[in-house]
Amino acid sequence: MIFSTSNIKKSFTTGEVSEEILKGVDLSLVEGEITALVGSSGSGKSTLLTIAAGLQPASGGEIHFDGEDLTAMNQEQIRQIRAEAFGFVFQSAHLVPFLTAEEQLLLMLETAGSPLSKKQRCGEAARILQSVGMGHRKTAYPASLSGGEKQRVAIARAIVHQPKLLFADEPTASLDSTKSREVMELLQQLTKTLNIATLMVTHEEDMLAYADRVITMKDGRLA
Repeated sequence: MIFSTSNIKKSFTTGEVSEEILKGVDLSLVEGEITALVGSSGSGKSTLLTIAAGLQPASGGEIHFDGEDLTAMNQEQIRQIRAEAFGFVFQSAHLVPFLTAEEQLLLMLETAGSPLSKKQRCGEAARILQSVGMGHRKTAYPASLSGGEKQRVAIARAIVHQPKLLFADEPTASLDSTKSREVMELLQQLTKTLNIATLMVTHEEDMLAYADRVITMKDGRLA
């Protein structure tokens, strides 16, 4: 187990009204496994993912990653861990429009503070793009890529710095059924071969076949 949350709570206050979104969530992630979070809209699954990924703070509880207590760290320390050890794939690929597929990955390596030389970074970017079936499109800009190709580049960008955790929030929601299966097969393969712990939020039941564990959230708790 590389990651765990303990009694995670999250509340939002608007004026004098406070709403409790997460009500004490215990979650663990294991290397080489895809854990899928499912639940109705408003159940708290996306909130849990963003808190686990360090994108927003919890109101209470603890988060442990690779032996470290993230809740005891300041924002700069969390940002550094997020850049170096976490990967992200979202519903929209969020590619930088003026960068080629290869440049998207090179930017990620720079952000993560990769110790590789410039030549080595180019070689690694090319290798990862090839591994996701996009080696022939490394000089293409996002505008010329299909939806499935954009997601493949986004996945390549998410893993090029060899993260230990991968967070995927509705990664197939904008794709047709064929492209969705291709993307999930790719995520499954990479999770296993790279020994990554993957946490995925999805509402698509067909995609659950690719998960090692399926956890249902209901009213801010794990059902």
